[in-house]
Amino acid sequence: MSVDCCSRLDLRPRTFVRRCLDSAGWAVPGVILVFLPKCPVCLAAYIALGSGIGFSVLTAAHLRVGLIILCVASLAYFVVRRLLRLRSGSITDSLTLY
Repeated sequence: MSVDCCSRLDLRPRTFVRRCLDSAGWAVPGVILVFLPKCPVCLAAYIALGSGIGFSVLTAAHLRVGLIILCVASLAYFVVRRLLRLRSGSITDSLTLY
């Protein structure tokens, strides 16, 4: 038995909440990358001011690199997912305004 390729596509219109969550998925890593300080000392100071927990400069530098890798990886995931949806043709229902 072969499975029809069209039966696997979800043709239901996307809800408002789902579209907002998809937009937040793009926005959150971008905002973190924009507001992430370049200086590890500044990052350590921001964390200390916000939470009261003190970090060393070395720990803040590793945390900064980890955040950059995490944000870039999540943005790459969203780009690949969008390209695959464009390729499969299911992007049209997500772009429709309801």
